[in-house]
Amino acid sequence: MSDQTGRDAMLREIAKKRVVCELPGMEALPVRRDLTFRATSGAELPMDVYYPSLPDQSLAVVLMTMAYPDPTARVRTYGPLTSWARLIAASGMAAVVYGAEAPEEDVHALLRRLRADAAALTLDADRFGLFASSGNVTVGLSTLMRDRRLRCAALLYGYTMDLDGSTMVADMARQAGFVNACLGKSPDDLPSDVPLLFVRAGRDQFPGPNTALDQVIERALARNLPLSLINHAAGAHGFDLDEDTAMSRGIVRQVLAFLQLHLHPAPI
Repeated sequence: MSDQTGRDAMLREIAKKRVVCELPGMEALPVRRDLTFRATSGAELPMDVYYPSLPDQSLAVVLMTMAYPDPTARVRTYGPLTSWARLIAASGMAAVVYGAEAPEEDVHALLRRLRADAAALTLDADRFGLFASSGNVTVGLSTLMRDRRLRCAALLYGYTMDLDGSTMVADMARQAGFVNACLGKSPDDLPSDVPLLFVRAGRDQFPGPNTALDQVIERALARNLPLSLINHAAGAHGFDLDEDTAMSRGIVRQVLAFLQLHLHPAPI
C-alpha cells in the first residue's frame, strides 16, 4: 500500500468521527455554504460560515486553520471538523471552514476576505481567533506569527515546531502530508500578548508531538507568554473524537470556554 493510499484510507475513517461532546440545538444552526474567497494563486476557493443563529449583531469568529492542501474543501464533510464548528457556533461564535491550495498562504487571503466583508457576513472584524488540532497546528502557529490582529488560539494535541536540531515535526509532515508551516521558526516569533491554549494528549500514540510541544511550552513560559495548558494525562491523540468520557467532554467544554473568554466583546 502506497503512502497516499494509506493516508486516503485513514482520512476516510477520520471523516466518520464526531466530537464526543454535544450542545443543545447545534445540529439545527444555520451554515452558509455559498461563499468563496480568492486564494493566493488567484483561484476561487470555498468557505463555509457556521452561525449561532440568524445573527442580529456582529459575531466573534473562530477560524479552523488547515495545514493539508484541500482546494475543494473535502473537510466540509468531515465529522471532526464540522462537529467542532457546530459546537463553536452553539457557544455563540461564528466558525469558518475553508479549502486551501497553499495552506500557509491561503489562510491570510481568507482572513483578508472575511475582514473586508465582515459587515455583510455579520462578523466582527476585530474579534478573530484560531482553532486547530493535530497536523493543522503548524499553520495555526505560523498565522499567529504573521497576523497580529488575532485575539487567541486553541491548539489541540498538535504538531508545533522543531527546535534544537530536531526533525520530528518535519518528518511527520512528510509522512502525513501536512504543511510544516513553522519550519525555521521558534516560540520567539510568537506575539507576546495573544492568549494560547495548548491541549496535550499525555498518551499520544504518534511520534513527536509531545516532545516538540513540551519544548515550545518551555520556551513560551520563559518569555512569560499568556499560555494555558490542559494536560490530559490519560488521553490519546484524538481523544475528543475517540474517548467518550467525562474527562474528554469536560476538556472540550474548557476549549469552548477559553474561546468565549477571549473573544467576548467585553470583560466577563
